[in-house]
Amino acid sequence: MGMSVTISTAEHSDAEKILKLQYLCYQGEAELYGDYTIEPLTQTLDELRAELAQGVVLVARLGPEVVGSVRGAVDDDGTARIGKLIVHPRLQRHGLGGRLLAALEGRLAEETAAKRYRLFTGHRSQVNLRMYRKLGYEQVGAAEPVSRRLSLVHMEKSAQGDPTPSLAATA
Repeated sequence: MGMSVTISTAEHSDAEKILKLQYLCYQGEAELYGDYTIEPLTQTLDELRAELAQGVVLVARLGPEVVGSVRGAVDDDGTARIGKLIVHPRLQRHGLGGRLLAALEGRLAEETAAKRYRLFTGHRSQVNLRMYRKLGYEQVGAAEPVSRRLSLVHMEKSAQGDPTPSLAATA
């Protein structure tokens, strides 16, 4: 292609591009779970704009095109909640998701009192689960049933570089 992908803070004007990319990227998840009413596919532009105003939203650009995004915000207890990591299907499996996640972790560590990073994915999303484990995330607790077809797997890693989650999975 001749261009490199750059990662930067999302701008208000990126909201529509992010939402369109999100819709494209979550089609596979919807198909996997047989549910096209999952939140990433029903989120409105106004809801996305509110997320842009509340937390850190990064985008990956290839020239002027938004080809990836990730969002995060830190709770009062120091837990950085990471969500909606998306990469355009034609650029998946080339490390861009890992780069976006690392950039967000770095930003949240610099700008907030993040003690741990936490995210979730569906229990059947094996590609996502493998990537998160490779990046140091470990499952915490049991999978959380959302519907008959979907359970969420919560994963976490320490912000201090310790790959062991700080919240032990106890019953």
